[in-house]
Amino acid sequence: MLPQAHAATTFEQFLDFNIRKGTVVNLMFEHRLFGLVDILRKIAVPLSLQDVPHELVGDLALLLHVEEKDPAQSMLTRDVDLMIRRPDLSQVIEIAVNAGFRFRHAAGVDMLLFGESGTANAVHLLFSGEKVRPAQATPNPDIAPVRKLVHGEAFAVIPLPDLLRMKLSSWRLKDQVHVQVMDATGLITAEIQASLPPELQQRLQYVRETE
Repeated sequence: MLPQAHAATTFEQFLDFNIRKGTVVNLMFEHRLFGLVDILRKIAVPLSLQDVPHELVGDLALLLHVEEKDPAQSMLTRDVDLMIRRPDLSQVIEIAVNAGFRFRHAAGVDMLLFGESGTANAVHLLFSGEKVRPAQATPNPDIAPVRKLVHGEAFAVIPLPDLLRMKLSSWRLKDQVHVQVMDATGLITAEIQASLPPELQQRLQYVRETE
């Protein structure tokens, strides 16, 4: 059963709830996460209302998967990465502009900038079936999101096996670190490992041998 979305929780409500419970809160982490989720909400909600296929990918998607398993392993991230389909780009830009974003293409990267705050509130766009860089081992997967709750709202998020493939395909140093986190958290099951193509299985083995 998919998670049921509820009214969004504000940062102030979150703090008040945890203060009353006596729970220790990492203010910097949670404040940054609320900011990222707010930017995600501003684009994901109108895309959903228009039935435009999309899913959250990248570091924020990783954070949400890890948080469910072991919150102690969660890491701060700076970005919101959203995967869409290339034929939908014009519609996505139109929807984004109506939601207060500006479209920018620079250094081969498509992004949506919210308001006048520069790249601090950017949504980076990736495209299913394409490679972000020529050296990427495999193209980005198709869009087939799962729904995950964060701060009272349900968002379309890349499934864990697809996220692992993207990290192993990208193969930057930070991607290798993220694979280590996924492995340490117990997210990479034998079934998920077996579903990887041989090249990516070799990369996973390399990550494990160099931990």
